[in-house]
Amino acid sequence: MSVESTREVMSRYFNSEHSDVNMMADDVVFTIMATGQTHRGPQEVLGMFNYFYHIAFDATAEGKNTIIADGQALFEGDFIGRHIGEFAGVPATNKEVRVPICVVYDLGNDKITQGRVYFEIPVLMQQLGA
Repeated sequence: MSVESTREVMSRYFNSEHSDVNMMADDVVFTIMATGQTHRGPQEVLGMFNYFYHIAFDATAEGKNTIIADGQALFEGDFIGRHIGEFAGVPATNKEVRVPICVVYDLGNDKITQGRVYFEIPVLMQQLGA
């Protein structure tokens, strides 16, 4: 893949707020690096995003840096929102959170094939009072 095609795929993906399954390979894998939890396939990955952004939290990702290379991309930012549902055994606290997040994406054939999510769970748990 070229840098230009990688940029196009990632722009469409980011603009869809992580909801465009057409940007993901059929065998896409996302891994939460802090826990090793793996999500396979577009529907499972979308389910993970839905849980994080709409069920456990009412949240968005605020970008700070995006780096695009040939077949790879990196997003650095903050996960910002309110804790509205159970997360990691902690019932909803209604607390506001801001947690550093970084995702490294691998792409092939104009699709995201892998995402490695670096999410500061200790920072989140401290903000939730857990």
